[in-house]
Amino acid sequence: MPRRLGDLEDAVMTRVWEWNRPVTVREVLEDLQKERSIAYTTVMTVLDNLHQKGWVRREAEGRAYRYEAVSTRAAYAAALMNEAWSASDNPAAALVAFFGMMSPEQRQALRDAVRMVEVDEPAEDAEQQAQEAAPAEEGEAEAAPQGAGEAGSTEGDEPGANATGKGR
Repeated sequence: MPRRLGDLEDAVMTRVWEWNRPVTVREVLEDLQKERSIAYTTVMTVLDNLHQKGWVRREAEGRAYRYEAVSTRAAYAAALMNEAWSASDNPAAALVAFFGMMSPEQRQALRDAVRMVEVDEPAEDAEQQAQEAAPAEEGEAEAAPQGAGEAGSTEGDEPGANATGKGR
């Protein structure tokens, strides 16, 4: 679901995500009316469109529906970032530019997220390091040149990238 939501769709989805429960058109309408003048039928149409696009599921309750988000706002944001990054002709440059736009707080959140991903993958990293170290221990491969990346590089890697693909 990576397609970007329109402004009104985003405003409606924001309520659905924040409330984190099935909502009615009337509830969303009343909350939106605190900020702008909007018709019931407009909110109903937006929620119906979001349902047709797969952003919300709905369940009949009497003559109305209750709508519930299919995924989280974080998953939506991640899908948008992935779509934009994948569309770049130079993904590394796009990431560097994106990181340059981040506030110090956002960069810290990124560091924290990378640490969480690294904690989730220790078995894979340990297995990969053991496989890379095995030939050198058995004397089957030459020693890595002085100053090489932590895990060396493999054919096709970007210069200076380590085998895990992670920065320092």
